[in-house]
Amino acid sequence: MQTTNTTPSPAPSLAKNNWNFLEVWVDPMQSPPYLLMLLGDKSGHCQIFDPAKQYKLVKGCESYAQAQLWLLEDEYEPLEGRLSEAEL
Repeated sequence: MQTTNTTPSPAPSLAKNNWNFLEVWVDPMQSPPYLLMLLGDKSGHCQIFDPAKQYKLVKGCESYAQAQLWLLEDEYEPLEGRLSEAEL
């Protein structure tokens, strides 16, 4: 019998110990909606990852404003709430 590994992929090592917050952004026009993760680090840089593609880095940005603009231009919308490293 063939089995499928459903264990979530680990966080990317480049963000492992330096992340500050995480936001989830959704493209509601797709069915089912498509999700991307925005990870902000302690120095103010942001990275956008695709969890559907083994957390592949989609876009690196110098600031939150730059990441937000890129996501909004592609018609993504933020889900309400933000997870911060301090909350864990």
